[in-house]
Amino acid sequence: MKYCNPIIQQDFSDPDAIRVGEDFYMVASSFNYMPGLPILHSKNLVDWEIINYIYDSLDERYDEVLHGKGSWAPAIRYNDGIFYCLIPMPDDGIYETHTKDIYGKWSPLKLVIKQRGLEDPCPIWTNGKCYCVVGFAKSRMGFNSCLGLYEMSNDLSECLSDTYTIIYDGHDNNPSIEGPKFNERNGYYYIMAPAGSVKGGWQVALRSKNIYGPYESKIVLMQGDTLINGPHQGALIDLGDDKWAFIHFRDMRPYGRIVYLEPVEWHNDWPICGHVNDTLLAGTPVSECDYLIDKKSDYKIELDSDFKNKIGISFQTPANPKDGWVKMTDNGLIVNCVNGIKPLHLQENTYSEKVAYLSFNASIEFELNLKNDLDEVGFFMSGKEYAYICVVRRNGQNYIEEREGSFDTSENVISSIPYVGDKVIFNIEAYNENTFDLMYRLGFDNNVSKTLRKALAGRWVGSRIGFYARGNNNGGYAKALSFKVIEKHII
Repeated sequence: MKYCNPIIQQDFSDPDAIRVGEDFYMVASSFNYMPGLPILHSKNLVDWEIINYIYDSLDERYDEVLHGKGSWAPAIRYNDGIFYCLIPMPDDGIYETHTKDIYGKWSPLKLVIKQRGLEDPCPIWTNGKCYCVVGFAKSRMGFNSCLGLYEMSNDLSECLSDTYTIIYDGHDNNPSIEGPKFNERNGYYYIMAPAGSVKGGWQVALRSKNIYGPYESKIVLMQGDTLINGPHQGALIDLGDDKWAFIHFRDMRPYGRIVYLEPVEWHNDWPICGHVNDTLLAGTPVSECDYLIDKKSDYKIELDSDFKNKIGISFQTPANPKDGWVKMTDNGLIVNCVNGIKPLHLQENTYSEKVAYLSFNASIEFELNLKNDLDEVGFFMSGKEYAYICVVRRNGQNYIEEREGSFDTSENVISSIPYVGDKVIFNIEAYNENTFDLMYRLGFDNNVSKTLRKALAGRWVGSRIGFYARGNNNGGYAKALSFKVIEKHII
């Protein structure tokens, strides 16, 4: 039984994963999106489902949209019956949260290392002590390309070091090294870390018999003659019986940072990842491989929703969610026309999910109850440049409008025509072109716009598709009846 890469064609940036018994759990960055830090579950490392999020909202700063801020690359670990997650927020430091039930509530986030500019933490428990390795964000710290180490309490609730100790300097051989992840094997401490750049770098293994170093380095995965750029930041996973795997991401620009799975071979106590042609050299990403865990499962990441007493586990808001934005019913989701009107990229009460296929059709059906002028409901493709289609009420009449905007410019109305129906189906037709190009058209009720657009990534995230309603809090709403995403296979 073989699997094909990528294992997840979705933007799960900076994945970290662990095995607990026969189960695998993964976390990924979520930045300013809420709920935050998705937890995924798998039995075979190939088929995954979203089972939970670590938090529902952040502090009051995130009551507004702060693109690219929030929770960066987290680490998940399991120790003495407890799941731990360390979360960097580079404007604050390193937060800790934990739970005994990964399907349940996590403890409130606690700032355990207060230091602006820290990123990519990962703990390890060894010889009765606990340590945390970190990277450094040049935008906040003034430098990068180094890794630092702190000593922590065994429950990760307290930092025992006055400051970090630099344990590796990658300026000469591995510039921009970041995303470190700890493992231990055969008397060595290993740190897996990407270097070079997100879009064109390589994966490094560091090893030492002393937690503080010095560390030897070896490039263990690189693009080589494949089309898989990057191979960037991920997790070395112990499968048991000295079998290992490596999960990492690849930056596909508007598609975000998608997830790959590589086999691992150990040679001279170095973990060579992917296809190994020469044991003295780095491996290269595989396009397909025999299952590393030979178990079948029907897990998948749910995209569609019938909105019956739920929104859908994949949907997130770009700011802290508030009561009154939506109301769940057993025959659809009431999306209230509230929260005023802003440029869409700054509108807090939007609901979106990650692009999931190279080419696809997406649609959402609404029952309209727009009561007041400026009540509006719409469907969008987001990014640093974005476009959306909506029904808006003006002078007692509904209009279908197509608009576009960007993070840096004001929005423009591309078209506006009267609309008399009491229901509307918005749709997006999207297809892949030239590997990294995601082209799309907006439409409604089986009409498709003539305007072909190129989707762009957001700030540290890929493009997203989503919906909203907004207005001046006077009782108008739209009821969402169904949301569907269908993969298209382009020949």
